[in-house]
Amino acid sequence: MKRTTMSEEGGTLVSNYVKITLAVSLYWVISIITVFVNKALLSELKLDAPMFITWFQCLISAFLCIILHIFSLLYPKILKFPSGNPFKVQNIINVLPLSILFMCMITFNNLCLKKVGVSFYYIGRSLTTVFNVVFSYLFLSQKTSLAACACCAVIVMGFWLGVDQEDLAGTFSMSGTIYGVLASASLALYSIHTKKVLPSVDNEIWLLSYFNNVYSSIILLILSGVFGELKNVQEYVDLYAPFFWAFLSIGGLCGFAIGYVTTLQIKVTSPLTHNISGTAKACAQTVIASYWYDEVKPFLWWISNWIVLFGSAAYTFVKQQEMEANYNNKYTRV
Repeated sequence: MKRTTMSEEGGTLVSNYVKITLAVSLYWVISIITVFVNKALLSELKLDAPMFITWFQCLISAFLCIILHIFSLLYPKILKFPSGNPFKVQNIINVLPLSILFMCMITFNNLCLKKVGVSFYYIGRSLTTVFNVVFSYLFLSQKTSLAACACCAVIVMGFWLGVDQEDLAGTFSMSGTIYGVLASASLALYSIHTKKVLPSVDNEIWLLSYFNNVYSSIILLILSGVFGELKNVQEYVDLYAPFFWAFLSIGGLCGFAIGYVTTLQIKVTSPLTHNISGTAKACAQTVIASYWYDEVKPFLWWISNWIVLFGSAAYTFVKQQEMEANYNNKYTRV
């Protein structure tokens, strides 16, 4: 039997720390850049076509999935990417309802970001946890502990205080806040139904992402025409400017990259660490946005952010403790 020396264990531990640090740092950088790029795309290009912009991002993501699949066929030892036909009838039946939720999630998310500032964006999108608890009870009959419900109440308090302070500051957007709430609800529904749909694609997250982006690309292109956005694009003064398409492409690349780094962070850490990292990232993002856009916010506005952050972190901690308790009880009985 081969013994592991202390130096080898130390080297492995250092290697793991380096991997975790790089994964978390990459997630933070890509996630924050993605939010700022999308904000610029939706607000600074002076193009009133959020669905078209979302469509292009989905198209880029679907195209990148195809490229990765081809690359995996040519170099299977370097990269493995699952294969699947999004136009197979059974796949459409199984995945399309989830893809509609995915489309609603990213569309409402972009509409929220178009209407509100980046600094308020986290507050506007803060009710995902609350909706997750509500929908888990309605659709899965999963009851939530009193402690977890108390954390949700804290999040709701922070949300309402943030809305109140944003209104007092004169920067409140009712439509943007509604879009944020709808995006949060869509994300909660998407998370719940993903667990049901994943087995139909052999639990391949990348294959599900590919199908979602293909279906969303088709639906969003149709909706862009129905709501007159394609006409707005045709009349856009910088339609043929290289920077316009380059900017759109960067947004698409960011959208694809955030999916990868999110999966990577969960893989090298844990879902709990991912949630904590996401909460801390949101705090940093709010501070950076306030500085970048030279925004002066009242004291209670900052308090509302901290309340939401505290409630979200507390909820994550409570759920983790409950999972550990259930796990220990299960194996103690065995």
